[in-house]
Amino acid sequence: MDDRGVDGLGEALAAAEAAPPVESVDVVAASLRRQLGARSVSFLITDFTGASVVRLGTADDIDLERSADPIAVSGTVYDAVIRTQRPHVETVEGGAWTRVIAPVTNRGDALGLLELHLPHRPSPETLLRIRRSAHALSYIVIANRPFTDLYQWGRRTSPLSLAAEIQHRLLPTSLACEAAQFAVAGALEPAQHVGGDTFDYVIDRDHVQLSVTDAMGHDVDAALLATLLVGALRRARRQGADLAEQARSADQAVAEHSGGRYVTGQLLRISLHDGRTEFINAGHPWPLRLRGGKVEEIAPAVDMPFGFTAPHTYTVQELDLQAGDRLVMLTDGMLERSAADLDLPALIESTQDLHPREAARVLIEHVVRAHDGLLHDDATVMCLDWYGTGSTRRDAEHGADVSDASPMVGLQHTSPPGPAESRT
Repeated sequence: MDDRGVDGLGEALAAAEAAPPVESVDVVAASLRRQLGARSVSFLITDFTGASVVRLGTADDIDLERSADPIAVSGTVYDAVIRTQRPHVETVEGGAWTRVIAPVTNRGDALGLLELHLPHRPSPETLLRIRRSAHALSYIVIANRPFTDLYQWGRRTSPLSLAAEIQHRLLPTSLACEAAQFAVAGALEPAQHVGGDTFDYVIDRDHVQLSVTDAMGHDVDAALLATLLVGALRRARRQGADLAEQARSADQAVAEHSGGRYVTGQLLRISLHDGRTEFINAGHPWPLRLRGGKVEEIAPAVDMPFGFTAPHTYTVQELDLQAGDRLVMLTDGMLERSAADLDLPALIESTQDLHPREAARVLIEHVVRAHDGLLHDDATVMCLDWYGTGSTRRDAEHGADVSDASPMVGLQHTSPPGPAESRT
């Protein structure tokens, strides 16, 4: 990028820093309009399901007292850009304008899209500037969302129940993450009466740690029990506890404060140096592993759920995880009898070429459809792609795991298996 491009990006960042948090996207859009002569610049944020986007206009145009208006992405160019992480360029209005849509993504977490209408077709240098601006916008959104409800409002295309509100606050801030050795993503679909599912992950200098848990009960009681469990796990982890101690701390907290209820779960820790795995299963469904195009169920020993008062211990086991494997951890809501006709292993195999972020979304969508849109229990899935300790698929230049940064032209794209349905 030339000096003008660097200066322009610096101008946008400085303007965003100086503006109130609710107006940070506005000032970036205004800066890009000035630099590129654009007729319009807008940010479209993805909703909780990933099936819709919401266009965030200027702060004065947003009414936080009503639900956001979703735009279904299934089969659209928006879906293609999110899925491929490549910009889209097309002429519109008889060639008078060029529409550019670029992914706004941070470490694999697809926050949304940057859409511009330009008076001319962008040069490769201009397209690179747009990509870098979109990547910078992801950091601006992340930096400002703790201070305003604007971005939470944009992600809610229908009101959340109190239980669902609690449940969503337990999830990691970013639902997907890419690193040199792996990519991970999770998706959760609350049942009509929330069932207490959660997932979590964290990366430190030496390990990546993941958990999937399912609290007993429904509605607010389940959400509160999940809060207790997640809080206990995070507290132990942040105090440097190993996996066995994390499990014991969670078990003790649930036993002492849950009134006889319990939580099932899985804890996984992988060394980022040598790939060695540590795994604990607390009464939870077994994980699935995709290797060489075939899915098989891994069947480690199963210990007691967290919170059982009978004497028990937790066994730290190893999982056979090799470079190129995909590991899928899920809750029993993905295995409900209503979805008996859904061949989950075959579906996982059919989504093997998708990013874990998109694979998790497709798996959830198929389970929801199998239940005619009304789940009786939460459905949660985490997909981990393990690349190994000696390779990387990260592309720091573009902020995504893309090997081809060239833009898409027109609407030439393919959809994931089965039509994705919008759920608002």
